[in-house]
Parts: sequence; structure tokens; C-alpha cells
Amino acid sequence: QVQLVESGGGLVQAGGSLRLSCAASGRTFSSNAMGWFRQAPGKEREFVAAISGSGRTTTYADSLKGRFTISRDNAKNTVYLQMNSLKPEDTAVYYCAARRASGVVTTVEGMDFWGKGTLVTVSS
Repeated sequence: QVQLVESGGGLVQAGGSLRLSCAASGRTFSSNAMGWFRQAPGKEREFVAAISGSGRTTTYADSLKGRFTISRDNAKNTVYLQMNSLKPEDTAVYYCAARRASGVVTTVEGMDFWGKGTLVTVSS
């Protein structure tokens, strides 16, 4: 079982930035592709970004390209999500997720382990 703990959420004004962190347990972190997903009130959980185990491959939701950046530090067992130019519609609970395999996926169903989430609120 992989345990994931998100941090870095909070309240920010539109146009501001936040960096989310996800600390993962386990000795095989570099074997796990990682992803960020979000869920706004009353909506389905949606894909935000993903990164391969090596960190060489990243992918993003089309609407977020250019604003969000996913990265990882395998020596620290941590994955990050840098969020810039935040908009009120970015308000959601952001979840870190891990996959048993190392290749990137973009679906909720493709992820095997989930954190409890961290709330990001963007005010206008």
C-alpha cells in the first residue's frame, strides 16, 4: 500500500500561484507514475497532470497547459504541482494519485492509490 499526503493548498486570489506537494511512502517511488486530479463541488473528479516514474514524461489537461507544471523528486519521494495564474474555476480539492506502473495515464480508473486531498480556493 502506497500512502500519499498532500500539502500546500489554501486560499489565493485570482492571478496568484500555489505549489502543492505530495509526499509518498514506499521504496519503489520511482516505479510509480504519479498524477494530480481535482474535484470541484458538484462535479466529477478530473485529470490535471501526470508524470512518469522517471520524470521524463509529463502530460496535462488541455485547459491547464502553460499554467500548471508537474514535477517530481524521487530522492525525496515527493511530487509537486506548480499552479500559476490561478482562476476561480481552479477552486477544487486537489488529489495526488499513484499508479503501480511507471507509465503515465490520465484517468481516475488508471490510478491505484489516492491521497485525501488538499483544498485550493481561488477568490476573484
